[in-house]
Amino acid sequence: MKKLFLLGTLLLVSLTINAQLMRAEELEKYAKEKYGELWNDAAANLAKDIQLDKNNALTYTQVIEAPGKSKEQLYILLNYWYSNTFGSGKAVIQLNDKDAGVIIGKGYVEHIADHVGGMNTYVVNLTPIIKTDIKEGKVRVTYTVPFYDVNKLAGGGILGNARTATRIEENWAVEKCYPFAEKDKHKKSSSKAFVMAHAYSNVIMDKIEEAVKNGMTGNETEDW
Repeated sequence: MKKLFLLGTLLLVSLTINAQLMRAEELEKYAKEKYGELWNDAAANLAKDIQLDKNNALTYTQVIEAPGKSKEQLYILLNYWYSNTFGSGKAVIQLNDKDAGVIIGKGYVEHIADHVGGMNTYVVNLTPIIKTDIKEGKVRVTYTVPFYDVNKLAGGGILGNARTATRIEENWAVEKCYPFAEKDKHKKSSSKAFVMAHAYSNVIMDKIEEAVKNGMTGNETEDW
């Protein structure tokens, strides 16, 4: 009985880990390898080629060609990918419309940046919206970060003592954060948040392209 309980526990832990696309520490390592360890400089360099969308959100779009694959096949592949990636915790599927060929999920990466400012501590989380539009032979992926999700511990002192601090949920508008706003009192954390958000867009696009072209397991064929 104990062995069965232990096996069940390990399986649950394994499923939880697999459902999470990438943890913050893994994303940070990836971002540093691609853009360097100086967050302010990396953010400024990336911003040279990036414009916010009409809603002042950070948005990336990519069209993935999938010759020979029907809308039905692509929907099944992507539905499988979303179910595995956004099926637990704060990462959720928000819309799944087979007829329209649209799937929308909200991702979640906890604690991508932080800093202490005066008597307050700020922890930044990433909650991007990932939308896929599905047609015959192609998929359009839209990755959007409308704001940074921030947990603020107010009045907890320099060390951010959670027992004496007041927890406040904040949304930081991207256009009011560095590098899009030069005068940003949270520049230290918003620079890193921007680079991490940009890096995560690469991860999402690559994972979806892999699923579209090669499937989730590599054996999704008609021959079985």
